[in-house]
Amino acid sequence: MPAGVCGCCGALRPRYKRLVDNIFPEDPKDGLVKADMEKLTFYAVSAPEKLDRIGTYLSERLSRDVVRHRYGYVFIAMEALDQLLMACHSQSIKPFVESFLQMVAKLLESGEPELQVLGTNSFVKFANIEEDTPSYHRRYDFFVSRFSAMCHSCHDNLETRTKIRVAGIRGIQGVVRKTVNDELQAIIWEPQHMHKIVPSLLFNMQGSEDGDSRNGAPSSPTNGDKEENPATLAENCFRELLGRAAYGNMNNALKPLLVHLDSHGLWDPNEFSINCFKIIMYSIQAQHSHRVIQQILGHLDYHRKSSPRLRAGIVQVLLETVAIAAKGSVGPTVLEVFNTLLKHLRMSVDFELSDRRSSSGSATVNANSKESDERIVQNAIIQTIGFFGSNLPDYQRAEIMMFIMGKVPVVGTSSHILDTNQLGDHGTQRIQVMLLRSLLMVTSGYKAKTINAALPALFLDPLLSLSVMDDSELRQLVLEILNNLVDRHDNRAKLRGIRIIPDVSALKIKREKIPRQDVSFMKKHGQQLYKHIYLGCKIEDNVEKNFELLYTTLALITIELANEEVIIDLIRLAIALQDMAILNEDSLSTFNRCGVMALVAAYLNFLSQMISIPAFCQHVSKVIETRHADAPYFLPENIFREKYSNIPRAVEKLEKDFIFLPNVIAESLGGSGYSVDRLSVPYVPQVTDDDNLSRRKSIVDTVSIQVDLLSGQSQQDKTKLAEEITFEALKKAIDATGLEEQEKERRRQVIEKFQKAPFEEIAANCESKSNMLHEKLAQILDLTIRPPPSPSGALSITAGHNQYQSVPVYEMKFPDLCVY
Repeated sequence: MPAGVCGCCGALRPRYKRLVDNIFPEDPKDGLVKADMEKLTFYAVSAPEKLDRIGTYLSERLSRDVVRHRYGYVFIAMEALDQLLMACHSQSIKPFVESFLQMVAKLLESGEPELQVLGTNSFVKFANIEEDTPSYHRRYDFFVSRFSAMCHSCHDNLETRTKIRVAGIRGIQGVVRKTVNDELQAIIWEPQHMHKIVPSLLFNMQGSEDGDSRNGAPSSPTNGDKEENPATLAENCFRELLGRAAYGNMNNALKPLLVHLDSHGLWDPNEFSINCFKIIMYSIQAQHSHRVIQQILGHLDYHRKSSPRLRAGIVQVLLETVAIAAKGSVGPTVLEVFNTLLKHLRMSVDFELSDRRSSSGSATVNANSKESDERIVQNAIIQTIGFFGSNLPDYQRAEIMMFIMGKVPVVGTSSHILDTNQLGDHGTQRIQVMLLRSLLMVTSGYKAKTINAALPALFLDPLLSLSVMDDSELRQLVLEILNNLVDRHDNRAKLRGIRIIPDVSALKIKREKIPRQDVSFMKKHGQQLYKHIYLGCKIEDNVEKNFELLYTTLALITIELANEEVIIDLIRLAIALQDMAILNEDSLSTFNRCGVMALVAAYLNFLSQMISIPAFCQHVSKVIETRHADAPYFLPENIFREKYSNIPRAVEKLEKDFIFLPNVIAESLGGSGYSVDRLSVPYVPQVTDDDNLSRRKSIVDTVSIQVDLLSGQSQQDKTKLAEEITFEALKKAIDATGLEEQEKERRRQVIEKFQKAPFEEIAANCESKSNMLHEKLAQILDLTIRPPPSPSGALSITAGHNQYQSVPVYEMKFPDLCVY
């Protein structure tokens, strides 16, 4: 009886259930019944309100079949769901989607790889459907977790493991596509989800052995590779994820990457790290590049106490990142990049010095290797600074040059940030070398329109003060930086090597007319340049490269900045250098004296041919020929040649034929229209206390008071004064001397201000004084000149000024004698 009742009630079942039952064949191998499936599809399209019930019923059947391991019917049910999902696009599809997602979740939870792949494929089809309205309540937390777990599959069978991983990656890609464009699904970018998605993709990218996928730029693999290669598919998904990331979500996407690289030790070696950040930089929007750089800089700060090789790996990644970002704009992070890198450069030098101190007692292999690792870090930082700086626009590069120069510790000044007391002499020298090497790379290729823009006073003064330091390498770096900035027509390569050039015209030197700004610069700073070149030639530890760079500096000044007045000054400088080598008042070695003589010969040979005065050229050539015959050690080709053994033990008095004569040079220049009056005045550099301090290894505060009273008077006057000297007289003399010194200092400051201050500042100062004078004059006139009082007015005070108010005629009170 119960069986009969059930049979009778079967015909009374709802139509949607009967249509759903009819699509399942007797034997699951026969597959979906297409005719009945078409009926079910037509019914669902005609009555969309039934979609929810159809989905619920299909979900119940699928769950039952999964439990009973009837996987054939499971495949049929999912195929039916996919067809219904693709056919129905009405508003009523949303309740059906919930049933669909429940069935997909049921398949992903199963332990069967085939069902997991089946559920993933259905989810990917659903993800490609564009819905008309967003969903307010749908969440994908489960799918993110499940797909991420599938990406880490460790199935024993390699083929099955690959299928599961590919399915997991495609599932993540489906979640990304479904959520990133929906503002209501911003939850996908939260850290708990990104810390699952990003490491899952990186895990599969890391396992790639295909070299083509490591070039950073977007690749275009074939469809077969996309389906079979998890690494390629993961890379494409990673690119898509980053390409859809908004500005506020960049950090959440990058932090899991940095954590993954730390956890797996992928900074050393760093090939995979570099590849990942290349992918990021090529995938994100250009205006987001500086966020990536900020994250790397922050991570470098986080690892400031880590091993040198790890820090070097991070800096190299930063270099590759900056190489891509520098092609566009990197926003406000320019100074931040350089500030952080310079800070880590200082820290690396500190670590190197501390390791050296700790291993001074017992030289170990580990200490030496760590010191060499720190050198790797320093070189990587310098390369990054140089590459980044050389790719910046000129206006930003000028700011960076000033910024780096402000970090260089200069003896006798307190403008730098670094604490040289903690570093010591050797540490300060190391910092100076490293910063100047960075500055050298930044200035490479920089061509300012005017020399004043390339060498402002705030940059030039500390740079030149380093040119007379005791360290030979420091002086070389300063001269190379100076040559980079002065050379604006790429002539430096043609002047490489100090030598006697037979024909300067064959070098095809590029030269333009000297602009007025450059002429003004030489009038203002020319003597400063000459002085430091002169002092640089006097230093004992000069080697061939120092003389070569000094020669190049003189030649470039001649090409870029020399008018007739500068040419005369340069000749005076050359003659002064020659006299210095001959007289040897500084007790230089024979090699240095010969080197200075060779430098003067090479430069005057170059200068004479540049200005093309026959008499001048003839005199220079004659002296050089004489030296070739009788004193070859005074020529650069010989004295700077390796293993040259003919250097004399001492240079005695020289014959006139060996030296360049100022009177002959003046006569030849005067015949060509040059003003040679100043050639008769020997060049004497004005050495200041700052120059002396720069050459000292340690700073010693000294006070030297020299008083020479009335030195021009006769001996008789001196004797008379000596008899009258008392305590009061000495007191008055000291007070008068102090006042005179103050007055001289005040005048010097005024003169220096009008010589070096910009015109706008001087004009503003004068204008303020003029305005103050006019205000005082107006006050005086207001007090002395008053308007005549009205005959019938009354005095009133308003706002501090006296005013007279008029009274109407009919209210005036006249004296009785005036009324009749």
